[in-house]
Amino acid sequence: MLLFPLFSFIVLSSSHTLVSDAHSFPLRHRDQTLTAWNGQQAITAVDAYADTHFTPYYVPSGSVSIDDADPLVQYSPDGVWGKARHQDLVDKTMHMASQAGARVDFTFAGIGMSIPESLRELTFVEGIEWFGSLTAKHGIVGVYINDTLQSKVDAYHPTWLKRQRLFGLDHLPLGTHRFSIVNTGKKRRASGGTFFDVDAFVVNPGTSTTAVRKLGLLSALLAPHRQQEQEMPQAPNYNATAQVATRWSLSTEGETGVHAMQLSIISATQAIVIDKVEHNPLTIRGHPAWGALYDLRTNKARPLDLHSNSFCAGGSFLSNGSLVNVGGNPVVVDSTGAADFGDINGLQAVRLFHPDLCDVNGKGQGCDIIESPRTLRLASPRWYNTVMRLDDGSAMIIGGSLRGGWMNNATTNNPTFEFYPPKNIHGFNGLPIPSQFLADTLNSNLFPIAFLLTDGRVFLAANRDAMIYDWKTNVEYRLPQLPNNVRVTYPMTATAVLLPLSPQNNYLPAILICGGSNVDDQRPGYEIDSQEAASAQCIRMDLSEEGIRHGWEVDQMPEPRVMPDAVLLPTGAVVIINGGATGIAGYGNVKHQVGFSNADNPVLTPVLYNPTAAIGSRFSSAGMPTSDIPRLYHSVATLVPDGRVLITGSNPNLDRTTTRYPTEYRVEWLSPMWMRDSASRPTASASITTLPFGSEFALTIDLKGGDAKRIKVALMDLGFITHSLHMNSRLVYLEYTEQQTTNTTVSLAVKSPPHSAIYPPGPGWIYLVVGDKWSEAIRVLVGDGSSPPSDPDALENMLNHSTISKGSPAVTQSGEGAESI
Repeated sequence: MLLFPLFSFIVLSSSHTLVSDAHSFPLRHRDQTLTAWNGQQAITAVDAYADTHFTPYYVPSGSVSIDDADPLVQYSPDGVWGKARHQDLVDKTMHMASQAGARVDFTFAGIGMSIPESLRELTFVEGIEWFGSLTAKHGIVGVYINDTLQSKVDAYHPTWLKRQRLFGLDHLPLGTHRFSIVNTGKKRRASGGTFFDVDAFVVNPGTSTTAVRKLGLLSALLAPHRQQEQEMPQAPNYNATAQVATRWSLSTEGETGVHAMQLSIISATQAIVIDKVEHNPLTIRGHPAWGALYDLRTNKARPLDLHSNSFCAGGSFLSNGSLVNVGGNPVVVDSTGAADFGDINGLQAVRLFHPDLCDVNGKGQGCDIIESPRTLRLASPRWYNTVMRLDDGSAMIIGGSLRGGWMNNATTNNPTFEFYPPKNIHGFNGLPIPSQFLADTLNSNLFPIAFLLTDGRVFLAANRDAMIYDWKTNVEYRLPQLPNNVRVTYPMTATAVLLPLSPQNNYLPAILICGGSNVDDQRPGYEIDSQEAASAQCIRMDLSEEGIRHGWEVDQMPEPRVMPDAVLLPTGAVVIINGGATGIAGYGNVKHQVGFSNADNPVLTPVLYNPTAAIGSRFSSAGMPTSDIPRLYHSVATLVPDGRVLITGSNPNLDRTTTRYPTEYRVEWLSPMWMRDSASRPTASASITTLPFGSEFALTIDLKGGDAKRIKVALMDLGFITHSLHMNSRLVYLEYTEQQTTNTTVSLAVKSPPHSAIYPPGPGWIYLVVGDKWSEAIRVLVGDGSSPPSDPDALENMLNHSTISKGSPAVTQSGEGAESI
């Protein structure tokens, strides 16, 4: 009830109800909806790759649907339009025409509270979606906004697909807009006609948080619930002491098409985006897509066909360059009709993706997600698991929950490790290995923080505790407890990095963990408040004997953050971005949710951390731009090969929504201002594709006026990013010697990492750093490119002694077999 006065929305003079009266998926009582999604309701027995009757038509919370028969929808010219009725159409009707020049016009407008004219364009934005059919007799139409051509849509398909999202456009400024569709009278050769049709329109409102805060409307709405906000600790202002000479720019360009819950860079030009099962605007096989390839050059998205529910899965690259994505959520029955998507249980899913099978032109052809539940699965169900690449190139799969939920507990905890490919180790022969640490760290221990250390052991942090785990001997070494009662793993989510590794200090590993919350994880959700302050604490430890004796070094960020993202830069600095100043991660669990969000007060300005500065002067936001896009639960950020930082995501809701905080598909790009001047940016070239350990390669660089005495060669793993975890994120500085120097160029003989614990075998990106500037990256495969070790007996034992989780029987599919890694 709080939100409707702020976001009231009408479509001209016609009155229509909001999503609670949506045609296909009426909202249930809130408790029913959330309980179902959290895995407590009966799980369906769906486990097949079959097309279903489900279609992309969906009315997000806060949006409105306009049927084709509404008087606001105008058809012209007279006499060329026909009407059809079918039970699977929106309101069982649609209009259709085949004549060239036939057009439909729909005028819509948004309206809010009394808002100053100077802020209106910033405050209210709108979107429009057109739903219709694809058939074997449909042709090509032009789509216009205010008489400006936006796109041409080819509605041909060999079979009749109903209620399809044929076009959508968001982020229009406040005002009256005319949406028009005009038949071109053209078609592809295979089509038997030039028809097009209109089934419904969906109009989506939205807001700019920055402008709303300027108006003071949000504070007025939530004032009764903000006693604790007044007591929020104020961190020091580090901008006065930090040394920052670089100004940064922030731009918005592109949309991911599916919500970016998980993201990883797979090539110089593409990122893979993975979401949960929900109503994304990008479609495939007649239903919403849950995965996509995003082109970093064109900012276009191409759908991927996932079969299992990848909600809150983990991921890692393997030594051969393949990406493995594991775990997820079961198929559940809820108000969004998720079971109708045709997805299968994702709790034990293993999804393989081979970037090198994609076409060399970067168009994404031949890129597919490989799933085979009978022979390609985990030994046990895992939701919110961490995946980390080991020094043998395999993946270690850490912890998680046995089923969907929220706060972990003893009945749902999966306090074990397993490996992909399965290993016969410590007598478990492919089956999960118990971990006392993961049993001791309940309740807030999901998505454990993990890094491979330079001696081959593993650093782990969960809740308020940390350890070093020797996976080869199955021994846990406990570390000093995290200070000041701050919890750092879901839902008290912090972010972490392994600070740069350098031969100058013998690759001494140091861990940085920032943000989180000191909310007690034993408190029930109904006692926790979205307005409770997050933590501004950053802690750091050198993992030497002396460093461990010294314990955690405590510092403070300028602002508290829960769910931030820490992105390593080639210089060794860390950009901390995204997150909220109050609340905790998740949705639908705490008091005073904003929409369904458990967190509030998004932190909109990035902060830069300098690891080489003295404590007390490491943080600065000087020169950093401020965004107006909230990035809360399910946000991501990563460095990309061209050197920019990509920021996207945020969806603290059950499904796609247009209310606060809306599902975000927009992509932002953060970069230093010097990056705009190619004449002053260093460049590097090398004729290598693989980088064996202990080898040497030639690197030719153009300094572009930079100082030859301030050169670094940075080998980076850009990681697999989800839920503030940057799994496998890594920066290793490489040794080199100068071979030849001219006025503008330098030739280097660069040494690769000495062994696989310094940089685990797999994909890497080489950036040249000259002073405070860095080049575009060169992609390499570190190691010899071979697959990780496999043990057929361990695989067979795992398959024979584990079953697919309840409600998801093994799929029977001809031709299905074990997938090679």
